[in-house]
Amino acid sequence: MKAQEMEKANIQERKIPAAKIQFLPEDRAWITERIAEVLESGQLTLGKYGAEFERRFADLCGVRHGVAVNSGTSAMEIILRAAGVEGREVIVPTNTFFATAAAVLHAGARPVFIDMDPETFAVKPEDVEAAITPDTAAIVVVHIGGIVTHRMPELLAIAARRGLPLLEDAAHAHGSSFEGVRAGAFGLAGAFSFYPTKVMTSGEGGMIVTNDDRIAEEARIYRDQGKASFTVNAHVRLGYNWRMSEPHAIIGLKHLERLPQMIADRRRIAAYYDRALASFNNLDVVRPAEDGVSNYYKYMAVLRESRDRKALKMELRERYGVSLSGEVYEEPLHRQPVFAAYATRELPVAEDYCARQICLPVYSGMDEAEAQQVVEALASVIG
Repeated sequence: MKAQEMEKANIQERKIPAAKIQFLPEDRAWITERIAEVLESGQLTLGKYGAEFERRFADLCGVRHGVAVNSGTSAMEIILRAAGVEGREVIVPTNTFFATAAAVLHAGARPVFIDMDPETFAVKPEDVEAAITPDTAAIVVVHIGGIVTHRMPELLAIAARRGLPLLEDAAHAHGSSFEGVRAGAFGLAGAFSFYPTKVMTSGEGGMIVTNDDRIAEEARIYRDQGKASFTVNAHVRLGYNWRMSEPHAIIGLKHLERLPQMIADRRRIAAYYDRALASFNNLDVVRPAEDGVSNYYKYMAVLRESRDRKALKMELRERYGVSLSGEVYEEPLHRQPVFAAYATRELPVAEDYCARQICLPVYSGMDEAEAQQVVEALASVIG
């Protein structure tokens, strides 16, 4: 078989996953050794590794406090509870994951959905301002795909002028920044997720980051069944079992150490995509601002013409071995059945862009040959 034919056969056999978790052999050994240590000690939760993970993640974000919890969803709900939103309204982008609005409801508040900014996939300050009422308790901003909107200063100014806390859903944005400020450090508090699909993971888990001493104290109470302290059986809040275990914290610590390199890998692949997709006639790329740094949790692009996305994804997967990542998001929240009672109006920008956007594969350890296969497959299918 000729060399070119062999290469073509290899490409056809190679499968490009939508996402991939990377744990190097030395990382697995490090994690295993420390998990064995905590198993021997018997302290499997709220121990030294959890505390170290909290300190180091807070340092990454440039804030004073980190509070480790069992999921990003829990992190968001705890922040909302600590911010005192119960019985009131919380402004939430419709273009986000279910958990953002679900956390509002679980915290006893009502979500008010607003439309998205097609340039950044975040929210427009004008839409936030228009949605504020005397019943508004907080504003939630979501850093979709790892991009911090360049309009964050305007959003912060609105929150300050109206006396409202700005809360960050930073589940996608580990290490992302705008004008030198890290995601999670802009508002009153930020919520991160360490679910296995994220840029870094702890298996399952989340983190609350804040500069506010009271929010940090409340978060530690809420995560441990509402107890005033770990050693005293006095419950002062209606908390829940939202703790992070020591084994999860150990996994998170190692991935946090690897985070700069993992982000560098993603940014390298994103730069390849930027160059290769510049000549495409039917695809627009969503890019971070000049003063922003994205971790490229997602590489987001928008089809200029509507088409059957399910069929598109199937063709890429079955004919070319390329699996696209999950959308952000396939259906806006105001059109989700569970939130029907809070869908008070049409939000046409999100409805349009959620139907036309795709996310290309990007992950730690991905090489340019794999990225090239993705680009060539896209060129064949959409041009």
